[in-house]
Amino acid sequence: MLIKTHLIITLFFVLLLLPFVSHKIVFILLALLATYVPDIDTKNSKLGKKKIFRPLQIFMKHRGFFHSFTFLFLITLIFVIFVPIFALGFFLGYSSHLLADGFTLEGIMPFYPWKRKIFGRIRTGSQKESIILVTFLILDVLLVLRYILAS
Repeated sequence: MLIKTHLIITLFFVLLLLPFVSHKIVFILLALLATYVPDIDTKNSKLGKKKIFRPLQIFMKHRGFFHSFTFLFLITLIFVIFVPIFALGFFLGYSSHLLADGFTLEGIMPFYPWKRKIFGRIRTGSQKESIILVTFLILDVLLVLRYILAS
């Protein structure tokens, strides 16, 4: 999926969980930032365009280790141990990216190095993806309105 779709989907889950989180700004920022991270293994992504990630792209294929819950669990565990305030936001943003990509034709290998893939029927950048984007955008707006009206 395209990054704009990932961000809108992540925002939906952020808005759902926001009332239950104590460090709201950290949570929001980490979740949205973490949404970008799985694509550092491709030079076509926002983060992957940075020269610092180029060596990584030589050794890792796109939708491999970084597109797995294996990597997500390892990094989240590190955050839980060393910087717990980051853990939930990171987990939410990263996992929503993985879940969304699991519905694409390319799919993901959720428990890398196990080679079994999960995939769906959505072509990245297609009309189906646009429908998902608009649907989640409407849901995001409704959740924001709900918070405003409840205040």
